[in-house]
Amino acid sequence: MTVIALLSVAPVTEGSMASEVAKAVDALDEFDVSYETNPMGTVIEADSADELFAAAQAAHEAVDGDRVSTVLKIDDKRARDQRAREKVDAVEAELGREAKRER
Repeated sequence: MTVIALLSVAPVTEGSMASEVAKAVDALDEFDVSYETNPMGTVIEADSADELFAAAQAAHEAVDGDRVSTVLKIDDKRARDQRAREKVDAVEAELGREAKRER
């Protein structure tokens, strides 16, 4: 089973959050997960919900600050194994093109 999630961890602060977000992303390397960071969060894939939750908790705890905002959206498809890239591929197949546009 593959569990896919979108994780967003950020300190509640003014100015750049990049250094704190980098700490959260770096914390994921301690776990058996794959991940890809994008402008709105990090997509994580794990073999179990337990591993996913542990990685997300570590990312949350890695961020310094008086207040930290964390959002975790989970897709736990139990009927079959599906990777995050396959989900994007399916949408692109329907579009007949890459699901991306630059302005």
